[in-house]
Amino acid sequence: MRKIAPFAVIAALTAAPAVASEPATLTRLDDRTVELARTDSAPVNVWVSTDPVLDKGDQRFAAASKEIALKLPIPASERRYVILEGKGGKTTVVAERVLPLQQGSNFRDIGGYATRDGRTVKWDKAFRSGAMPLLTEADYALLDQVHLGAVVDLRSIEEREVTPDMLDDRTGALFLANDYSLKPLFAKMAKGGGENMYEGMEIMLVPQFRALFNRLLANEGAVVYHCSAGQDRTGIATALIYDVLGVDRETILKDYHLSTGFRKPQWEMPKVDPADYPGNPILKYYAARADGQPPKAEPLYTPSGASHLAQFFTYLDRQYGGTEGYLKQKIGLTDADIAKLRATMLD
Repeated sequence: MRKIAPFAVIAALTAAPAVASEPATLTRLDDRTVELARTDSAPVNVWVSTDPVLDKGDQRFAAASKEIALKLPIPASERRYVILEGKGGKTTVVAERVLPLQQGSNFRDIGGYATRDGRTVKWDKAFRSGAMPLLTEADYALLDQVHLGAVVDLRSIEEREVTPDMLDDRTGALFLANDYSLKPLFAKMAKGGGENMYEGMEIMLVPQFRALFNRLLANEGAVVYHCSAGQDRTGIATALIYDVLGVDRETILKDYHLSTGFRKPQWEMPKVDPADYPGNPILKYYAARADGQPPKAEPLYTPSGASHLAQFFTYLDRQYGGTEGYLKQKIGLTDADIAKLRATMLD
């Protein structure tokens, strides 16, 4: 569906440093262990919690630790938050960005990034993902721990026909989707030789984006939003959220390109007989390669080496005066809505 970016561009992405606007990160090492990495060695108390709030029920793992790398025994089956308590009781919350699902793809918490005014996107408020047709019982058990309030499905009728969501049924979350066909979307993305591929998608997906922002504003439990790969439509939605919250665009772009490594296409589509879904365009995208393997995740760059999202930001700025202008003009958000969104989503 998309031409591969030049090797030099891919190499530059691979060599790029980790996103700089995170004061600390949690990376899973194995099923029983995560590694906490910090950007400074100021002494902190390290607590492990079942939620992002430090309280009496939390377990202190280390006192006055100056370690910039620390291994913690947190099982993959448990959603846990690490709280760093510094001087004066100031706390920093850290969680696994990528949830360790057995058969999920690109499922991650959007929290943890700093904004330009020094605030932080809250953990446990919103999660992005690819399609989830093959989640295991262990996966559902883990996702049940994040207290989902809504699932916003950004996919088309054709995609939902083949792989309907089950997460809402299993967790009791509200399910929201709007009907449209994938064929015009694919046709639009194919035009222009792979350049400016996202232009117009902000109009096509107005109902989906409106549903997403309405659920974030409702603040009634965590929100999961997803498409099939969790990178294009979901990437645009995530960029809109981050941009209006005040995350710098360099961080937004780096986060967007993480999808290439976090996708697991083999878990995005079950094995089905295309004859059962005649003319369904999503099956052509997921058709097995000549070697029988599922499609590979594609770097999100144009043939000229530009980031698809960077091009979209340029278009958004020119067409609407930026993300906030788009959200007001097309999604219907007011100044009060945007202020509420920031109050709800930021620490």
